[in-house]
Amino acid sequence: MVTFPLGDRPLKLAMLGMTEGNGHPYSWSIIVNGSYDADALAGCPYAVIRDYIAKQPPGTLGIAGAQVTHVWTDDPADAVQVAAVAHIPNIAERAEDVIGEVDAVLIATDIGHQHVDRARSFVEAGLPVFIDKPLCDNRADLAQFSDWVAAGHPILSSSAMRYAKEFAPYHRRTHEFGALRHINMTMAKKWETYGIHALETILPITGPGFETIRNFGSAERNIVHLTHRDGIDVTISVIKDQIGGAGFLTIAGTQGGVQLRSQDTYHAFKTQLEGVVSWLRTGTPPVPWPETQELMKLVIGGIESREQGGKVIHINEIEVTQ
Repeated sequence: MVTFPLGDRPLKLAMLGMTEGNGHPYSWSIIVNGSYDADALAGCPYAVIRDYIAKQPPGTLGIAGAQVTHVWTDDPADAVQVAAVAHIPNIAERAEDVIGEVDAVLIATDIGHQHVDRARSFVEAGLPVFIDKPLCDNRADLAQFSDWVAAGHPILSSSAMRYAKEFAPYHRRTHEFGALRHINMTMAKKWETYGIHALETILPITGPGFETIRNFGSAERNIVHLTHRDGIDVTISVIKDQIGGAGFLTIAGTQGGVQLRSQDTYHAFKTQLEGVVSWLRTGTPPVPWPETQELMKLVIGGIESREQGGKVIHINEIEVTQ
């Protein structure tokens, strides 16, 4: 059992898991550890990571007092490569082998319905757990995470889009636009994994209070409408091949508006991970648990609405207790 919060001592972290199309074990480990092997990085299969890491001045890398000391991935060969790239000294044979060796674990996978099983051993061992977005994608798993948090287990999850420097100035600071009336955002890939990027961009701007969600689309073309108690309509498109058009945000009010796009992925990840380390040290989460619950209800509601032919899902009817 680890005493939480962890205070000012040096932190040993485990980076766990890797799913197809998600290179976070590479980028997160480099960002935390503060250095990388350039030759090994050239073999990283994610071109976008190779690009934005190589562009960073060396002095911007690293989070003081924290180190990824252990890595485990679903395919053992990936762990070998991640360890070489980010100078991680220990490769675990099983994820659970890091228990007793580290102060906290980072679950770097983005398949929500796997996260309860991936986290269970570490939660039960009393380790703080940070989980990549989305935390979950179904009611039963949200109920399980809610029970764990209610019992005092330290669990945190977030999207890096919450920390995008282009959007952060508008977090609960849109008075110049009058009363907000419409927000629109575009994303690529799947609602199940990337819808949370749009949702967690928008909720810090509007504040909590979403009432309904309706998904008119299909698994590859999600067209989603949300209503907020403050009279704001939100539309989100998450379309599989909308790669070049992803990340655009429009905020419109009665007296003005703005159009923005997130482009600095490195800054968002670095700020997100700094928030994780601060949480581990202080116990104060950068994302309040009720916000995480609301966001997961929206993820779940978007899936359920689509599966029910575009039915309106009322957020307050999604239960969070078992």
